[in-house]
This record gives sequence, structure tokens and C-alpha cells, in this order.
Amino acid sequence: MSEEAGSGSPPPAGRTERDEAETTRRRQVRSWVMFDFANSIYPAVMTTAVFPVFYVSTVVGGEGGEGELWWGSAVSLSVLMVALSAPLLGGIADRCGLRKRFLAVYVAVCLVGVSLLTTVGPGMVFAGFAFFVVANIGFEGGLVFYNAYLSDITPPEERGAVSGYGFGWGYLGSALGLILALVFLQALFVDQIEPVWLLVVGFFLVFSIPAFRHLPPDRGSDVSVGEAAVLGTRGFLATLREVWALRDLRRFLTSYFFYIDGINTVIVMAAVIATETFGFNQTEAIILFLVVQFSAMAGALTLAKPTDRLGPRRILTGVLIMWVVAGVAAYFVQSTAVFYGLAVVAGLGLGSVQSASRAYLTLLIPQGREAEMFGFYAFCGKTSSVLGPVLFGWATFLAAGNQRPGFLVLTALMLTGLLLLRRVPDPLVHGGS
Repeated sequence: MSEEAGSGSPPPAGRTERDEAETTRRRQVRSWVMFDFANSIYPAVMTTAVFPVFYVSTVVGGEGGEGELWWGSAVSLSVLMVALSAPLLGGIADRCGLRKRFLAVYVAVCLVGVSLLTTVGPGMVFAGFAFFVVANIGFEGGLVFYNAYLSDITPPEERGAVSGYGFGWGYLGSALGLILALVFLQALFVDQIEPVWLLVVGFFLVFSIPAFRHLPPDRGSDVSVGEAAVLGTRGFLATLREVWALRDLRRFLTSYFFYIDGINTVIVMAAVIATETFGFNQTEAIILFLVVQFSAMAGALTLAKPTDRLGPRRILTGVLIMWVVAGVAAYFVQSTAVFYGLAVVAGLGLGSVQSASRAYLTLLIPQGREAEMFGFYAFCGKTSSVLGPVLFGWATFLAAGNQRPGFLVLTALMLTGLLLLRRVPDPLVHGGS
């Protein structure tokens, strides 16, 4: 064990073991937040603002919604594979004490997949599809183990705030990543986009180092990975039965299934919508989402403490109402300026809806089952995220490239989640059930 984590040596004069433990915990929290800063360049560049436009318009090309259908299918396949594996691997991580190793493996898979995308050019539809699927599996799968650390390093009454800080700093990382992407595209490599993918790799790698240094180490276990895999397979149905028996957890995950599907699909389709429906070019789309990152960061940081004080249910309800209104308005909007305003307003709730959901879950899951339950959380979120991109892609394809019917499909998903959330009590307000 490292000296920072406590090696058994006596603490310096004037400092108690409690002081040392609190110093270590704060360092772990800062490292956890820094990982959110590190990995947020990936969704900003690879799934939102830059790569989707490149893949749809340059790699696939053509009109009539074919690019949207390929892109939606790539997102759906990658999240489906994470959804099917997350509960099993989360159980292995819990039983074998391998959380940090699993996180490292998934980060490596993500970075390899992004690096391979530097070889993709016009017409290489399947190669771009396959390499993105690999990268996205690495990114989304790693979040299962990263999220599970929240329960280890923070007490229940601080999780909403810490979760919000993570998302807030994450949006700062996204904003910085988009600024660097603009520099690469406009100044350094005006005729090449491939260096932007290498920028993502370098940024993610460098700023994730503190997390691997300071987050709690793997604790080890007498259970082998093979034994844990068998136990995990057997335990999945048991976990499903347990989740079903926990009424509040079951109701929350059902609500989450719908609203996060709509929101995640907006995220991965946003740049394509901006360019195809509202006439933005690549640079204008990046600037739009740069502005949205700052509004999302402001929303996440502003609502971090109110999530603990008011309870995550109230925060989620308010934000989802805002998203439903914005979704309906987007169907009718023709003006680029009005769409810009809607995007910024929606961004204010983007970080807080993700942060409050993560904090909500930690209040509902049994202690000691964090990685497994976050695996199930990922299963619900990623399973639902298979649906939204496919529905949007098909709605656009069947409408001969018109994306507006897809707006209403996504809004309906968020509205369904909002209505179901009304049945879930807030443990911080009601004392649980």
C-alpha cells in the first residue's frame, strides 16, 4: 500500500490518524473528480460534436438518413454490449476486488479504438463503425467501475455534491477538449481531422493518471476470476430478483430507463441535428457545443448542493420538465438563433440530471453491493440507450432524412420517465422505504 493510502507509519506530529484518513479521502475525491475531467473529452469530441458529423457526412455520405441510421446503429450496438456485460463484470469486480484493474482495461480499450479511427476515411463505413464500437465499449464500460467508487470515498450526505462536482469539472474537460479540437481543425491541421482523435487519446490518458494513483487500491480476494464469473452469472438473476423486490430501486430504474434514453440519444445525435436540420457547419457545431458545455457545467455546479438539500427527486423532476418543453419546442423551431438558445437552456440541466441520478442510486442500493448495482444501473441505462438511437435513425430514414419526427420520439421517452419518477420517494426527504 502506498504511503498516501496509509502504510502503517506513524502520522506526523500534530496530526491524528483521523486527520490522515480525511486527507487521504479528500485526495481520492479530487482524483475521482479529475477522472471525470479526463474522460469527458471523449463524449464531447467522439460522440457529440466532431466524429458524428465526420462519420455521417464524410465517411458514409449521401442523403436520405442513411448516415443517421449507420451512426445510430453503431451507438446502439456498443451500448448493448456494455449493457449485457456490465452486471457480470460488476459482480466479478466486487467479489475479486479488481475494480481498478477493470477500469484500467476499459480505458485502454477505449484509447485503442480511438487511435484506430485515425485510419478511417471516406467510404470506410464498416471500419469506422467497428472501431467506434470498440472505443465506445471501452468508454461506457469503464464508467461502471468509475461510478462505483463514489460510495467508497464519500458518505451518503455528500454524494450529491461530489457527484455534481464530478460532472461540473467533466464539462470543463469537455469544453477544453472542444477548444483544442477547434485549434487543431482551424490552425494546425486545417485539411486533416485525424489528429483530433489523437488529441482525445492524449488528453484522456494524461489526466486520468491521478485516479489510477490515488483511488482506493484493489483489495484482493481469495475468489478467482473464474469462480467469480460463475458466481456472477448465477448471481445476476438473484440481483434481478433483489432489485425487483426493492420497490423504490425498481421504480427508479424503470423511470431512469426511459428518461436517460431520450437524453443520451439527444447527446449522440446533437451535432448531426445541428448540421443537417439547422444548417450549422462543423466549426459552428463545435462552438455551439462548447457553449453548451459551459452551461452544463454551470448547471451541475449550481445544483450540486441543492441535490443534497432538496433531494435528487425534486431536482430531476424540474430538469426533466425543462427538457420535455425544449424537445417539443425544437420540433417547431425554424430559426437557428432560437435553436441555439434551446440548446443552451437544455445544457443547464444536462449535468444535473446525470449527477442527481447517480447520487439517487447510491441512496437506494444495499451497502457493499456498489459495483454490482452500478453494473445493473449501467444495464438499465445502456439497454435503454439501444432503443433511442435506433428509433431516431429509423424515424429520420422513414421520413426521407427529415429529423423532426425523431425529436418527438425522444421527447416522448423523457416524458415517460418523468411521469414514472413521480412514483419514487426521495430517501433524503422521506427516509426511504
